[in-house]
Amino acid sequence: MAEIIVPELAESITEGTISRWIKQPGENVERGEFIVELETDKVNVEIISEEAGIIQEHLAAEGDTVEVGQVIAIVGEGSGAPAASAPKADATPAEKVEETPAVDESSGAEDRTLASPAARKLAREKGIDLAAINPVDPMGRIKVQDVEAHGSAPKAQPATAPASKVEAADDGRITREKMTRRRQTIAKRLLEVRQSTAMLTTFNEIDMTKVMELRSRKKDEFFDQYDQRLGFMSFFTKAVVAALKKYPYVNSEIDGDEILLKNFYDIGIAVSTEGGLVVPNVVDADRKNFAEIEGAIRELALKARDNKLTIADMTGGSFTITNGGVFGSLMSTPILNGTQVGILGMHSIVRRPVAIGDNIEIRPMMYIALSYDHRVIDGKDSVGFLKMVKELIENPEDLLLGS
Repeated sequence: MAEIIVPELAESITEGTISRWIKQPGENVERGEFIVELETDKVNVEIISEEAGIIQEHLAAEGDTVEVGQVIAIVGEGSGAPAASAPKADATPAEKVEETPAVDESSGAEDRTLASPAARKLAREKGIDLAAINPVDPMGRIKVQDVEAHGSAPKAQPATAPASKVEAADDGRITREKMTRRRQTIAKRLLEVRQSTAMLTTFNEIDMTKVMELRSRKKDEFFDQYDQRLGFMSFFTKAVVAALKKYPYVNSEIDGDEILLKNFYDIGIAVSTEGGLVVPNVVDADRKNFAEIEGAIRELALKARDNKLTIADMTGGSFTITNGGVFGSLMSTPILNGTQVGILGMHSIVRRPVAIGDNIEIRPMMYIALSYDHRVIDGKDSVGFLKMVKELIENPEDLLLGS
């Protein structure tokens, strides 16, 4: 018999949420085979079984929060029928067997409600207070059936609540959805950035004519030579690296009363996934050519889509690029990523009339935005940085020669 234990994930990650059981009780599992997917603040992690055998029982349900070092399943020999053994005396709620009563401690020691993990999960999804449920079990244990029965029973109207408020909550016009762990983390960190930085945004616009013409001329040759598609992100990554070298404070962060100037260029590329926005890094972007940058971005995007990003992919970035243009955004003010002091926002390419000398021409134009922490970066550097990115993209031959 072997225990499946939540492994060490990363220095800053101590817990996660079980998002999906890959193996169910009664199913065979091979050594090294994935049995459960764990959602953490940053990435999804698949946990393997160290032993071959049969999944005998889950000690935590999907949606439960589990900690590093916690036992979450048992692998053993035999039929694999879930055991009905009593929980360990020092077990936490998520460590108890599905059929064994678990204690809901959300209301404190005075309200130690007995409920199975599955019942607690369903109650959370339905927004039901476990203390309000009358279980059928004479021992007071709340099961899934009790939660379902409570959810379908008529709800008493609180004497202090206005009738209109209760009716609005029960008429089907509102769907209550629990935020995923990652969405909660994103929300928390974005709020922290807004509250702890002096963030400003400056804008400019780029005439994309030359870079589009160059890309059109070179894309087939580029693909034949490198087996990579030539996109705009490699041009912007190269331009950002060059601008960071000229304006080093944009590539820094604050640590107490010190400024840490970073002598490396790990450029974060914001990627949208079903679980929320993630920002994996193109490591040492200054040492990569166009093909290597395109390959790195493609690999990271695929890993993000398949929930295969690692902690290493997500940590240590020095500057971030986000492209709202892929969703049709014309202009936005991107929010800083973590402790970084700068982020570049790209937007949609729109053909519109612009003055070229004394003439009006229709050109493909893109607005770009630099959000920055004014505690470190002054207006001169922020405007200069963005202007340099503009000039390099409008003269892409310089980027190719420089690479």
